[in-house]
Amino acid sequence: MEGSTTIAVGQAFGDLERHRRELTAYCYRMLGSPFEAEDAVQDTLLRAWRALDRFEGRASLRSWLYRIATNVCLDMLTGRDRRARPMDLGPARSPDGPVGEILPEVTWIEPVPDGKVVSDGDPAQVAESRDTIRLAFVAALQHLPPRQRAVLILCEVLQWRASEVAQLLETSVAAVNSALQRARATLDAVDVSGAGGELGEHDRELLVRYVDAFQRYDMDALTALIHEDATQSMPPYELWLRGREDILGWWLGPGAGCRGSRVIPATTANGAPAFGQYKPSESGSGYDPWALQVLEIAQGRIVEFTFFLGTDTIFPLFGLPAHLDG
Repeated sequence: MEGSTTIAVGQAFGDLERHRRELTAYCYRMLGSPFEAEDAVQDTLLRAWRALDRFEGRASLRSWLYRIATNVCLDMLTGRDRRARPMDLGPARSPDGPVGEILPEVTWIEPVPDGKVVSDGDPAQVAESRDTIRLAFVAALQHLPPRQRAVLILCEVLQWRASEVAQLLETSVAAVNSALQRARATLDAVDVSGAGGELGEHDRELLVRYVDAFQRYDMDALTALIHEDATQSMPPYELWLRGREDILGWWLGPGAGCRGSRVIPATTANGAPAFGQYKPSESGSGYDPWALQVLEIAQGRIVEFTFFLGTDTIFPLFGLPAHLDG
């Protein structure tokens, strides 16, 4: 009898746990942080586990978990400012000017490894999942009030019917359709453009050339790889730059400490190629973490650099080493 109970408990836990990745993706789109998303999913699964004996099966287990996850996220978002990217907070700056304030971690959209939020499956669905975790799209979602955000993600990203979303949010279909219409109008007014799409052979060759050129700090080679209208941002600093000339000017000016860096692959972040950047250690031995570089590619050039400097938390998330030997 005890063995049967153990098997039943294990099966029930497994039924909950197999939804972790898709719930993490949902919570990440809602919250803009992989760490908060993980907390939200842990809370969701714990609440579900404690209430499992009261689950009546009127909806599917998946729908029930999304209801719990939505309520958890809405609670976490209550009374809080939206997460953003530096370009959401002000105009581009001069490469010779100050980098601006170091703003708190909760200010920024944070990167997420694709492996934590994108499930294997149909290639078209995988591509769509990656498009809807791109930094520009997740940042755009943060412009929406939390309930509108949930409606848009459920209807547009997850393809739920309005009636299903109405049941989840305990509201009417008319209210869901109205919220969806307002959410679409808001997103239409926000720049959600991004590179998107799978990397082709030319793109992969471009990345190899980029790593080589960056490690040699060869500005002529880098000029040929970067789009003339490219942007660069560097959370947690307010600084962001627009244009290849300003980016390279910053790399040769205030950012010249990046000379001599080593760059290693970090799989993909937010549907885009990512690299761990290590600067020469001040100790004189090896290289210390400096930034997670997330690159967007379009039209055969790099169109966006995001350098995430919070390496204490981000590098472990991406499985990057804490130090590189010489």
